[in-house]
Amino acid sequence: MLRLPDHWVWDSWYVQDDDGRWHVFFLRASRALHDPERRHHRASIGHAVSTDLRSWTLLPDALVPADAPAWDDLATWTGCTVRGPDGRWHLFYTGVGRAEGGLVQRVGLAVSDDLTTWHRHGDGPLVEADPTWYELLDRDAWYEQAWRDPWVFADPDGDGWHMLVTARANRGPAGGRGVIGHATSPDLVTWTVRPPLSAPAGFGHLEVPQVAVVDGRPLLLFCTNAVADPRLRDHRIWVADAPGVRGPWDVAAARPVPHPHLYAPRLVPDGDRGWALIGFLDRVDGAFVGELTDPVPFRLPQADPSPAEPAVTGR
Repeated sequence: MLRLPDHWVWDSWYVQDDDGRWHVFFLRASRALHDPERRHHRASIGHAVSTDLRSWTLLPDALVPADAPAWDDLATWTGCTVRGPDGRWHLFYTGVGRAEGGLVQRVGLAVSDDLTTWHRHGDGPLVEADPTWYELLDRDAWYEQAWRDPWVFADPDGDGWHMLVTARANRGPAGGRGVIGHATSPDLVTWTVRPPLSAPAGFGHLEVPQVAVVDGRPLLLFCTNAVADPRLRDHRIWVADAPGVRGPWDVAAARPVPHPHLYAPRLVPDGDRGWALIGFLDRVDGAFVGELTDPVPFRLPQADPSPAEPAVTGR
């Protein structure tokens, strides 16, 4: 578990170094804000290390908002960390700026040789929403321009890199336009935005997407608090299938992963215990918690999950 006495902790992502240590990068904001809803525009990216995914040692923050004026001078949000062919670490992150009131999301990049000291790559964003396929800021349709939570992975056939993002299609009922945005790159720096890898399926957004192969099955893990169908609003964590890790993802047939308090989890290999989820505790008994859980055992949910057989156990 990772709990900070003076900061809330929420979205997180994980990577292992050459010595087998786990590094977690996470969003953090001061509890002195009092109202946890204010944390989003005060967020920076924290960093801690562990040998067992349970006991964490805090390190200096990885990234904070840029000095104004800049495209990411308000807050730095969720991303992922991957190692490039040259051995350097690449931290892809979401940035929002003061000029647009934090309403327009873009993806940026920072690089590091040691996972501890990070430097922004360039002065501008790396990837932005393309209106050919994706909704731009339209306050009549949605409250923000969604282009966040980048998840980057190598093409399984060696053909460069893929980036998945939380995005929205530019057509369809406004409450259900959430899609998995897509971009590709030959080198982790130059990116081309592509059509989405899922179709709108009644979700307002598909947050914190991750791709993993679990028991031989490619899975898309995502979470959402915006579901058009009121019968599904108790479910916030979902998995979807595809023929391979490059999609396309059948979000319309996604299956819920029951857990009463977990949000924005990541799939992580927990040694001999198998796959687990680590996310943050959201609201418990009506109060926001803001701490990371220990690994929670994961098993694939059934196509029609029974309440008596939850796919995730534990707090």
